[in-house]
Amino acid sequence: MIRAAFALILTLLAVPAHAIEIQQVTSPGGIKAWLVEDHSIPFTAVTFSFRGGASLDAAGKRGAINLMTATLEEGAGQMKATEFAQTAESLGARFSFDAGDDSLTIGFRTLTENRDASADLLKLALTQPRFDDDAIERVRAQVQSIIRSEATDPQTIAAKEMAQLAWGDHPYGSSVNGTAESVGKLTRQDLVVAKNSVLARDRVLVGAAGDITPDELGLMLDTILGGLPETGTAPLPEQAQLQLTGGVTVVDWDSPQTIVTFSGPGLPIEDPDYFAATIANHIMGGGGFSSRMMDEIREKRGLTYGIGTGLATGIYGQTWAGGMASANAKVGEGVALIRQEWDRMTEGVTEQELADAKTYLTGEYALRFDGNGSIAGILAGMQLIGLPADYVNTRNAMIEAVTAEDVQRVAERLLDADQLRFVLVGRPEGIAAEATEAQADDGSAPETN
Repeated sequence: MIRAAFALILTLLAVPAHAIEIQQVTSPGGIKAWLVEDHSIPFTAVTFSFRGGASLDAAGKRGAINLMTATLEEGAGQMKATEFAQTAESLGARFSFDAGDDSLTIGFRTLTENRDASADLLKLALTQPRFDDDAIERVRAQVQSIIRSEATDPQTIAAKEMAQLAWGDHPYGSSVNGTAESVGKLTRQDLVVAKNSVLARDRVLVGAAGDITPDELGLMLDTILGGLPETGTAPLPEQAQLQLTGGVTVVDWDSPQTIVTFSGPGLPIEDPDYFAATIANHIMGGGGFSSRMMDEIREKRGLTYGIGTGLATGIYGQTWAGGMASANAKVGEGVALIRQEWDRMTEGVTEQELADAKTYLTGEYALRFDGNGSIAGILAGMQLIGLPADYVNTRNAMIEAVTAEDVQRVAERLLDADQLRFVLVGRPEGIAAEATEAQADDGSAPETN
């Protein structure tokens, strides 16, 4: 999957209706985990997040970690792909494998009665994947199909172009899927190297929730992860340097409407102004029909069906971004209004806007803490981005503490329409004078690796 323009780990973090007790567990083998015990149903969910993820691809091997990840459950040990899948089904075990920019994430769901056998099966997938030639070719064909589909999707084209403009040669600047060329050249040995680069005990962060005690969790973690290397073979990525400049990039695309993406500087979660920025974003463009941009651009003028903004808080780099789609003839007016609202935030917000944003942001998070699977993912995500264990019980207070002056300060610091980069995929009207063309010879999107 490519890096979504405003994907944000924090959208997974929830504040429950009551205090949550997070236990910090260390296995006999030294593997650390966070656990929320819940013995109400005989079911346990565990999320394993391995730092670095697809950003650890070796030079010239873009897409290797993604292909490797997607092939992990295609047979392990003595079991080929079909037998592995049948065994998992018979146990009622569920596995999910995903390679992202910041982490390789494995989801594990098991019934209590089959927990040990299910853990053994996952151990086999992580420590003895077969990487059979037929399985590699089957998964490679699926990835190549996704790459071809992305090349004809204007939203993906816009996202890829923006990523390349923002991050250049950093892994954030290209798709975790790789390119048709890079994926086509990957060998079985490349997948073995990719596995050893990321699947290691020093890279893993664990969140667990459900019908399991700390002692039982510790033993299970040693079973699943104990056979992995102590350290990964690839160094973690460097921090990315944001390379965006203000202006407009146009990718010519034959369509009656234009996809509009825009992006400027963001800030990391540890920044003291992060929660002020969260509220500013909600008021400006992140609050759906209650946001200023939706009101000005959709409700008052009918220039789009929807527009949204978000804080894209990656581990290695951050942006403040947004997007919409509009008829070609209306794009110029829409872009001008986005710039207007971007700058207008520096004039401050009303007390009513502030109160409404706080009400939504504190209430909405409780709805996301809705099951063991979600909780396990939350706990792993919190560790990945460096949040303390008590975050789920203190986050709302930090939102409530934000003042209108805080919101104005962070807006003045980060929101400058002259620094805003637009990528337009379509044939927009009304802004051609400042556009720089980004078009391949065949009229398709430019190659962004």
